[in-house]
Amino acid sequence: MGILSVFKKAKKSASHTQDQLIPRKVKFDWQNTPIDWLPNQPFASHFVNEINMILPAGEFWFCRLYNKALPQVTDAKLRDDVQKFIRQEAMHARAHSSAIDEYLKERGISTKRNTDIMEFLFNKALADQPLGINLPKFAENEWLVFRLGIIAAVEHMTCVLGKYALENHHWDKGDPVFVDLIRWHGAEEVEHRSVAFDLYQHLGGSYLSRYYLASIATPLVFGLWVDGVADLLRQDTRFSQHKPSVWKPWIWREWYRTSKNGSLPSPIWLAAKQLPFFTPWYNPVHEASTEQALTYLATSPAAARVNLQMVDKAA
Repeated sequence: MGILSVFKKAKKSASHTQDQLIPRKVKFDWQNTPIDWLPNQPFASHFVNEINMILPAGEFWFCRLYNKALPQVTDAKLRDDVQKFIRQEAMHARAHSSAIDEYLKERGISTKRNTDIMEFLFNKALADQPLGINLPKFAENEWLVFRLGIIAAVEHMTCVLGKYALENHHWDKGDPVFVDLIRWHGAEEVEHRSVAFDLYQHLGGSYLSRYYLASIATPLVFGLWVDGVADLLRQDTRFSQHKPSVWKPWIWREWYRTSKNGSLPSPIWLAAKQLPFFTPWYNPVHEASTEQALTYLATSPAAARVNLQMVDKAA
């Protein structure tokens, strides 16, 4: 009995997140934020603005799927990580939804086409009953783990982008509200970067399946992002003459050209940053710094504003 007790204590946790995750309530005031939130960089501004339309449907889908997976989590620390992850992701979705309604739509940007695509992808194609198809009972858990693997691959990319946002000083000259949205979100992506991978492995996800899932998810994210940006650019008379399309070289060349001045991550750099996820020894812990993320989160204007309001109400 004593030996068994020692063994249990020595058993390694499924979680690689050292500290407790902190769900943070934030609120953004979009009244004075221009569409060109990065001055004199309309292409880069549109490119990052598209993130607001990509994320809400996907992050609410993350939450639904993780709630579905929770009963299978047997590790106490990982269970807590997943619960806090859900709350953080729900806040991300709400924050970007507010940017759609209070910022983009208020400035005459049509968002319906892009958000409809994301709603179809996450609420139909990747639903529990994909495209309305009833899965046999034996396949339900396989479909769950398959989708958890997609989230793990996507979360690697959001960690990379989060680190980029925290370190890109070129964005310091941008609208402070928009920059805070991106950096607050990016910092939390760095903070919880291990959760998706830990959960995927805990529920039986293999290296081989991770490899092919990343092969699907990575080009899909690139394609959806550029396709959405093309729609925004077609609405802007400064770019409409190019007839932007995900299928035309111009938008990819312009992305690469614009990245040279630091306004955007280079597509080549971003693609190269996905390669570690394909290796057998991948561990998200090594991809970014929690300390760097927490340093920003301690000073985020949006988070500080909500905390100040709570103090005022308590007084």
